[in-house]
Amino acid sequence: MIPIEIEKKLPELANIERVIDSLGDQAHVEILETIRYKDLEFPIHAIVLGTQDPEAPSVGYYGGVHGLERIGSKVVIAYLETISQLLTWDDTLHDRLKETRMVFVPLLNPVGTFLKRRANGNGVDLMRNAPILAKGVPLFPMGGHRLSPKLPWFRGYLKNEIELESKALLNAFQKFHAQSQQSITIDVHSGFGAIDRLWFPYAKTVEPFPEYPEMYSLKTLFDRSYANHFYRIEPQARQYTTHGDLWDYIYDSYFEKKNEVGNYFLPLTLEMGSWMWIKKNPRQIFNVLGPFNPILPHRRQRILRRHITLFDFVHRAVHSPESWLKMSFEHKKALEQEALEYWYGR
Repeated sequence: MIPIEIEKKLPELANIERVIDSLGDQAHVEILETIRYKDLEFPIHAIVLGTQDPEAPSVGYYGGVHGLERIGSKVVIAYLETISQLLTWDDTLHDRLKETRMVFVPLLNPVGTFLKRRANGNGVDLMRNAPILAKGVPLFPMGGHRLSPKLPWFRGYLKNEIELESKALLNAFQKFHAQSQQSITIDVHSGFGAIDRLWFPYAKTVEPFPEYPEMYSLKTLFDRSYANHFYRIEPQARQYTTHGDLWDYIYDSYFEKKNEVGNYFLPLTLEMGSWMWIKKNPRQIFNVLGPFNPILPHRRQRILRRHITLFDFVHRAVHSPESWLKMSFEHKKALEQEALEYWYGR
């Protein structure tokens, strides 16, 4: 039972537990960490559907890394609710889940969400918290710093370990994705730009990440399958670079071991363009959540259904890698050149 003082300020947590109850024994549920703030405790849930074979293809949906970006958690929870209903009648989904795994971590930063602030309870920005430095000099302070938790984008002090929430994310990857034949994760954010962007590594450098040809292959498959989609698919560093990106850290750690297992992992970030919500409703800029969330109910409802096609696509893609991941040497070399020209101007 969630304490009433938490439920009032953090309805997302109650929604997560309600969906877990509805899934019953169809889901494997773990508490990745329990975060303590003052005299309150906040669990970080992982809800896992499908096969428990560690080598099976997997897809992960992550939200709530930044506490002000509540719409990210809501989008992940809404998709989990959709999946829970599809499981009551959709035989094709059941068939896919016999061979794949879906992982949902909708609320990685419950204390920050509870407090209505970007950082966690210690004032640390989780997406600047990893022990990894950008190449070059990121824009200060947005690129991350170690000066003070009183300033936004604080990375944490160098002498400290990474935060418990960051450890929860690393733990989720190791448990549910690290051994998969192929794995795609989507981390849902908001607050930058006027269009929806789908970012891939790196955040630390403008240089290409190792598997950019495969990413380009996945992009072209998405373009062909959904020709009228509205996403701008690009490297994150095309917009800005940062220190301490957790997904860069996870990816680099994984890629160092990739040659031992021959698997494939692609971390994506969905950056929902909140500036368009402000343009349509300028008054919400005066609300602490306004720069990051759609405030009007009809607009929020539209966002909650907007990304179902993308979420379903990545699940289908890990289940059917022959169409984009399995390629000849010659085809991969051709894609390398196309991707370099398209994304990196080379």
